[in-house]
Amino acid sequence: MITLLAPGQGAQTPRMLAPWLKDPERHRLVENWSQRADIDLIALGTTASKDEIARTENAQPLLVTAALLAGLPVIDALADAGQAHAAVAGHSVGELAAAALAGALAPADAVHLAAVRGRAMAAACATTHGSMAAVLGGNLEHVTAAIESAGLTVANHNGPGQLVAAGPIQAIEVFVAAPPAGTAVRRLQVAGAFHSAAMQSATDIFAEAISSVAMLDAEVPIVCNADGAFVRSATSLCERLVGQITAPVRWDLCLETFRAADITTAICLPPADTLAGIASRTLPSVNVLRITSPRDIDRLSSKTKGRSDAAA
Repeated sequence: MITLLAPGQGAQTPRMLAPWLKDPERHRLVENWSQRADIDLIALGTTASKDEIARTENAQPLLVTAALLAGLPVIDALADAGQAHAAVAGHSVGELAAAALAGALAPADAVHLAAVRGRAMAAACATTHGSMAAVLGGNLEHVTAAIESAGLTVANHNGPGQLVAAGPIQAIEVFVAAPPAGTAVRRLQVAGAFHSAAMQSATDIFAEAISSVAMLDAEVPIVCNADGAFVRSATSLCERLVGQITAPVRWDLCLETFRAADITTAICLPPADTLAGIASRTLPSVNVLRITSPRDIDRLSSKTKGRSDAAA
């Protein structure tokens, strides 16, 4: 079984769209998406600085664009080779790309919603003054209790021994200065306390935006951030995409779902390194493939077929 994985905020890199925009058809497609999202995705993806693309309002639509530019031809290449993806998933904002790749959203609508989401979350950041910190190692129960006792929220469960805390900047600074026993804590360079109650105003704005686009039942299951469940229902997916903004990302549960479903190949869409690294560490028996440029798609069928035949 094959799954496609779309990354979330923090994975962005300068010039991330450049390899894909050499193709005139893809260039025109991104021009159309830029108009729909009211943002210059071509400039952001080819010439913008690291600091500029790190801004929440820019990073989110840019990441969804990159995942779709790669993911749509990946699906076509698999079909041409007589293969198919059995599921899709996306980390945080990447879940919008996953929804489009599953046929639940039009790609242009997914990019548009990512832009609305990014702008709304950036506005929430400006008024709530929050931050985040990565916590590596330690006992899960003890680390969770320490995060909560510090007045923070567990915003991301990225895998075994990998949590992210979110909350007010001052509380994050205190937590980083005195980390729980057996852990390494690093403050993240983010604009706010994502996936926490601080993002409530963004939820309201995003809910209005998503109600204005056509959401369909997914053609293939989406492994959702909320609980790692397979979801196809348009109604359920819409509710989960809205709730996800303030709820923790349970990528650990997504990984457990992949393991239980006997996923043999995980195709990580660009920028691929973050999710590929997590998948390689936590799912050692899975064939983890990174898509970084169109050349990788040309070599895709042989890499997936070899592992699928072995698994059969």
